[in-house]
Parts: sequence; C-alpha cells; structure tokens
Amino acid sequence: MENRREMEIADQNLRLAVAAAKEAGRIQMLHFGHSHPVEYKGEFNPVTEVDRHCEQAIVKMISDAFPEHDILTEESPFERKGSPWKWIIDPLDGTTNYFHGFPCFCASIGLEVEGEVKLGVVYVPTLNELFHAEKGKGAFLNGERIVVSRIDRLNRSLLCTGFPYDVHEHADFYLRYFRQFLTKSFAVRRPGSAAIDLSYLATGRFDGFWEFKLHAWDVVAASLLVTEAGGKVTDFQGRPFNIYSGETLASNGLIHEEMIQAMQEINAERKEHSA
Repeated sequence: MENRREMEIADQNLRLAVAAAKEAGRIQMLHFGHSHPVEYKGEFNPVTEVDRHCEQAIVKMISDAFPEHDILTEESPFERKGSPWKWIIDPLDGTTNYFHGFPCFCASIGLEVEGEVKLGVVYVPTLNELFHAEKGKGAFLNGERIVVSRIDRLNRSLLCTGFPYDVHEHADFYLRYFRQFLTKSFAVRRPGSAAIDLSYLATGRFDGFWEFKLHAWDVVAASLLVTEAGGKVTDFQGRPFNIYSGETLASNGLIHEEMIQAMQEINAERKEHSA
C-alpha cells in the first residue's frame, strides 16, 4: 500500500514538472524573436522579463499543488520553509541565447527530496523536446528511453562546455582547459545552455562535458538525466557529484577517466608554474 502511494506521488510530481516546464516553454516561444529589456545581475549576467514570467508561472503551479514545499529558483531569493521537498528551477536556461534570437534555450525543473535528486525535467521548446528522468527509472526523450553514447576514446569524442560569467576576468584560466580538451578530443562545442548540453549528453549527442561555477538550477535536472541514461557525473577529481559544488564533469562513463586525467594535467602544469 505504501509503495502504491509513493508511486502515485511520484507520478503526480512528474506530471506537475512536465506541465510547468511546458508552460515556461510556451511563454518563451510566445515572446521569442521580440526585443526584450535586459537587466544585469552583475556586469555580465543577464535577466529578461521573460525569465521572470517563466519563473512566476512555474512557482505558481508548484505552490498551488504543494504550498509547503521549498522552491529554489535562479531569479528570486530562497525562502526556506524547512520542507524535505525542494523544487529547483531554472525558468530560462540560455538567457543570452534567448534575447539574441539564438534558438538554444530551455526550462529546467528538478526535485530534491531529503537531499537526493529524485526527478528532473528539461524542456527545449524550439524543438519540442521534453527530457525527463526519475531516480532509478531511466531517462527519456519525448517518452522514448535514451542512453549515452558508446564512444570509448577521448580523441573520438564530441565534447561540450560553457564559460562562467567571470570569463572576461579569468579568460586565460578557462582557456587552458578549453585548449586541453580541444586538442585531446575530436571536437568541442559551446552551445550556451548547460541544461541542454547535459540533456544532449544523456541522449548520445555529446560524449563529455565540463564546466566551472554552475549553480544547482543549471545542473539538477540534466545531471540526473545523464546518470539515468547510463552516464557518469562527478567533480573534476572524480569524486561524487554535488549539485551545489560548482564543479561538473560528465560523460558517457567510457571516457570519464581520460577527461579527469586531462584536467589533472592542467592542474599539474599550474602548480609547476606557480612553484
């Protein structure tokens, strides 16, 4: 009886996350291609009115269904209620792409229960691609199960990455890692949405991913997609992944050790030069 109740709750949570992500996608497409006033959180971190409209829509849907649950979002201060249930939301991942009219953006919604990520949904409205994963139940794209790629050599791998908003201040630091992977992989892409990058890794379009200084709302849903699709997510040293750590190294699992080794080579060079 208890298992049935848990399944009912899980189904309800998934339906809610899917509906909320699709509503955010609807809002995004409604305004896409129009000019938008852009504000900046800091010098290079943009936010538009569409980010806020999407966030309001998602938060309202979740709050109406579960008024006691905690909700962590990108655009609003976190107001802790002390619930073991925490929804983590990026209402529009890829804001810079969005207001430039570049069609690579999404909505991302994850659910953490007692510190463990249980559910993730990423919706890419321009392609009508809905990714979802539940802990222990696999990963799916538009209802079809997905798995990571089988490429087992870094030099045959297509990687993706992104740069933090402080890249202008620390360009040389980040470019060391970019150059390392550019020379050791088959190719590197930089689409501009971490949630999409990781979702694409989960479905085999990319083979590996690394990025510094991501936030929980960037990675919570899509990192679950990767692991449920058979991939691996860790920090840069290969330690267990934490959505709050700021270090994200993800792969199909087969090239993971090579990616860690490549990063360690850079770290060793930095230590040697600073000695």
